[in-house]
Amino acid sequence: MDTEHTGVESAALDAYSRIVTGVATSLLPSVAALSVRTSRGAGAGSAVTFTDDGFLLTNAHVVNGASGGTASFAEGTETKFDVVGADPLSDLAVVRVHSPGAPAAPLGNADDLKIGQLVVAVGNPMGLAGSVTAGVVSGLGRSLPARDGRRVRIIDSVIQTDAALNPGNSGGALADSTGTVVGINTAVAGYGLGLAVPINNTTRTIIGELVASGRVRRAWLGVAGVPAPLPPALAERLGQKLGLRVVEVVPGSPAGTAGIYLGDILLSAGGQPLGTVQALQRLMLGPAIGQNLPITLLRKNALVDVVTVPAELD
Repeated sequence: MDTEHTGVESAALDAYSRIVTGVATSLLPSVAALSVRTSRGAGAGSAVTFTDDGFLLTNAHVVNGASGGTASFAEGTETKFDVVGADPLSDLAVVRVHSPGAPAAPLGNADDLKIGQLVVAVGNPMGLAGSVTAGVVSGLGRSLPARDGRRVRIIDSVIQTDAALNPGNSGGALADSTGTVVGINTAVAGYGLGLAVPINNTTRTIIGELVASGRVRRAWLGVAGVPAPLPPALAERLGQKLGLRVVEVVPGSPAGTAGIYLGDILLSAGGQPLGTVQALQRLMLGPAIGQNLPITLLRKNALVDVVTVPAELD
């Protein structure tokens, strides 16, 4: 019995090891160690190659205040890089190396992750190039505040993992068992707790804008809301329990012009349910600027449809 039990454990460990070594083999050539120098001093982090022509994805805080730096790859190649664009409100940045050649890592969809799923972190913590750690997805749907001057935004759908992360891992890859990058490691939240910005439809839009123009355009409605429960009959009819109760409307804003008032409860925008502030925030990216955005709201127990036209956030 003991021999049989040991054999099963051994087979499981072998399978685990094969997955981790497979991910490491495929991703290590794509991950670079970044070195930057700014007026505040030297800094370091990691970055992940995601195109064949030398674009790398990292954290905005890794390259904050820098226009470029040096990228070092696991096989020994060292090259200069330029910062293409950074978005502090998502903590994502794109850089481009002067001498491309590293293979592009595949980008996946973090929305498909499940709690308990195996993930592998690849980066350069504490200056130790090509470090690999493994763990599981220990939480999903976490939120992480990000700040750009006076503006504060919540990064939603953040991945929580117990894969060991240390200073220098920021900007590195968080991958699933197939070696597909599902997140960019961004923060060490505490002992045994790490966070990663997810790769999903929202962040793909952000990455695309950074590559194309070096910045992320954001839309603005001029309305603030808080989650509010819907009347039971309406909640059952709509299949959602919460809406956003309007607590502020900026005079002359797109929301004010469209006829949204204090006390209204926003139910949906563009056909998407609005049960959280983050749900509305996800819609407020560049493609929404200047486009009609229909909103359904609840006002004095009546459903009202309005059409807003989000403006660009300065």
